[in-house]
Amino acid sequence: MDWQGQKLAEQLMQILLVSSAFVAFIAGYILGSFQTMILIYAGGVVLTSLITIPNWPVFNRHPLNWLDPVEAEKHPKPQAANSSSKKKTSKK
Repeated sequence: MDWQGQKLAEQLMQILLVSSAFVAFIAGYILGSFQTMILIYAGGVVLTSLITIPNWPVFNRHPLNWLDPVEAEKHPKPQAANSSSKKKTSKK
């Protein structure tokens, strides 16, 4: 899954969960049944999971281009910053 696919999956998750909560609340209120409300919301959670968790091809439309190992060796590796030189001395 690429970065744009992750963003799309998260947006779909939020939209589906909020809409299923809204539908569940309205149905539960009209029918006067807390159990119906919970079952409808649980169905929405399962549906949302089936849509957003698997790595569907729609979530991989912009694949990342990785460097070949030979090409990666030509580029310098980042060095760790030395934090000991940045310590402040406190005066008492």
